[in-house]
Amino acid sequence: MPVRTPTRWKMDDLDYSRIQREAVMTDETMFYLACSASFIESGSDLYTHNLIEFFRGDDEVTQWLIEQWEPEELQHGRALRAYVRHVWPDFDWERGFRSFIEEYRAYCKVELLEPTRGLEMSARCVVETGTATYYRALARSTGEPFFSELAGRIAGDEVNHYKHFLRFFRRYRDQERLGRTRVLRTLSRRTWELRNEDADCAIRHIARIRSPGRAGDPEFIRRMSSRMSRTVGRNLSASFTLKMLMRPLELPAKVQSLVQLPVEQLMQRVFLR
Repeated sequence: MPVRTPTRWKMDDLDYSRIQREAVMTDETMFYLACSASFIESGSDLYTHNLIEFFRGDDEVTQWLIEQWEPEELQHGRALRAYVRHVWPDFDWERGFRSFIEEYRAYCKVELLEPTRGLEMSARCVVETGTATYYRALARSTGEPFFSELAGRIAGDEVNHYKHFLRFFRRYRDQERLGRTRVLRTLSRRTWELRNEDADCAIRHIARIRSPGRAGDPEFIRRMSSRMSRTVGRNLSASFTLKMLMRPLELPAKVQSLVQLPVEQLMQRVFLR
């Protein structure tokens, strides 16, 4: 049977009049965190189309991608965009996003997916682990209640998406007879790539509108990226992240306890580097 889980929240559930604008409007790091997330989430249809093409013929997967995953990811983008507009109304979000998406397309190609469907599903588990971790950290990092609630809602969606990708992975793992070694290589590499060019791309295009003189300054991009990473890294839940990251391997308890510390250290390096 096709997977179909109804959307758990809608834009109408969000009362933007509750935003405590004065608590966050002067926080430049939070501005870049919220705005970059809104850009990336709003471009998620590019990834969806690639995945639909890659999994063409698997109606269960493609139907779920079309009917649940893409609508929820795009809703995240709309909700975050509305937040940015409420808190920083002078920022021309549409112009920044148009500029961003032209460059971002280059990062969203079918040929960049994993070589097999099973390995791509394991990679999806890593990505959803990263986004769930990211939004949970954002929810903890701010004293602005509305954004904390919104980030928590998005994190909940990402955990739910992870569960679907994990189930699809297990089906393909059995079909492709994927061993733990191949899966581990994919998990390790994709974990290290969680902090990739996406965020830096967003920072550049935000700066073009926010601070035009800084858009071409590599040192500013590096500093802002580092500040954003530290905000996330200080609010990570290592046990939550580890549990999600390791599930595709289905390791015995004793083995998992041995690798727990190295994996936690890897996650800290990913988000704090």
